[in-house]
Amino acid sequence: MTAAICDTAAEAVDGIADGSTVLVGGFGMAGMPVHLIDALIEQGASDLTVVSNNAGNGDTGLAALLAKGRVRKMICSFPRQADSYVFDGLYRDGRIELEVVPQGNLAERMRAAGAGIGAFFCPTGVGTPLTEGKETREIDGRTYVLEYPIRGDVALVGAHRADRMGNLVYRKTARNFGPVMATAATTTIVQVSSVVDVGELDPEAVVTPSIYVDRVVSVGSVAV
Repeated sequence: MTAAICDTAAEAVDGIADGSTVLVGGFGMAGMPVHLIDALIEQGASDLTVVSNNAGNGDTGLAALLAKGRVRKMICSFPRQADSYVFDGLYRDGRIELEVVPQGNLAERMRAAGAGIGAFFCPTGVGTPLTEGKETREIDGRTYVLEYPIRGDVALVGAHRADRMGNLVYRKTARNFGPVMATAATTTIVQVSSVVDVGELDPEAVVTPSIYVDRVVSVGSVAV
């Protein structure tokens, strides 16, 4: 499978529908696909469910999307930080829903979606408000809670480089949730610093193979 190489970020996010579930990569701002998010703001899709590690930082990237009122629900691990004032304001005003998911569970629920796993049992969160109402089971003397996959209509991912087929390599911490999100979405859209010819990437360094990637756009030398 060969990904489509887009000329602009606007072309890359074209067609994202209102009401979509959008997986957004990034650990804070590390690896956040800011150019794709900015293009999504311009594109106008609304009533979105966004799945990300954080609920936005400062007033750029995901925070800017939240500020525009385009997000109906956030699913994340860390909704509150010193600079998460956009989300804080929306949540206190009752203008956005929140589902908090422990970080390991968040990654595993998306990985499960990509792997075709129907559900899995995990001990994280047992006995806390995060697992109230969920099915539990005792396995080898320990209580586990049933968790279901998180699937996205779209994944917005920041990678370091891609080749013209769509194979991806990442840069250090910016890799974070990108690989699992790419497998868990119907359409995976990636911003990279550069697109190189097939054969220029070391196959041993490719983390996300092109079969999971639908669209790629080069945004120049940025920290992704």
